[in-house]
Amino acid sequence: MEIRVKRVYDAPAAEDGFRVLVDGVWPRGLTKEEAHIDLWLREAAPSTALRQWFSHDPERWTEFRDRYFQELDQHPEVVRRLLSYATQGVLTLLFSARNREHNQAVALREYLLQRIRR
Repeated sequence: MEIRVKRVYDAPAAEDGFRVLVDGVWPRGLTKEEAHIDLWLREAAPSTALRQWFSHDPERWTEFRDRYFQELDQHPEVVRRLLSYATQGVLTLLFSARNREHNQAVALREYLLQRIRR
């Protein structure tokens, strides 16, 4: 089982496996054909209020993760769905943010890996 994170604007690759966009809004300037996604799972994205509060500020990263994890705890069906995809092969979580280290896909990957270890 492997869970990867990739910016949706980066070129798709065969080793990406199942590609899931985990943004609440569609990426700017990108068509569905260009995105090469298998699934757009908006329900996996942080709430609009949390996303706007975080604004990809590294100083808010730890609190963002904690709050986002709490939101994910409230949506076990979404978590189960993602874990199911991960058990079938490579799962790549796609995001559109410029910040590659502090975004919801990175946090979601960490959350899913924690669930797998339990």
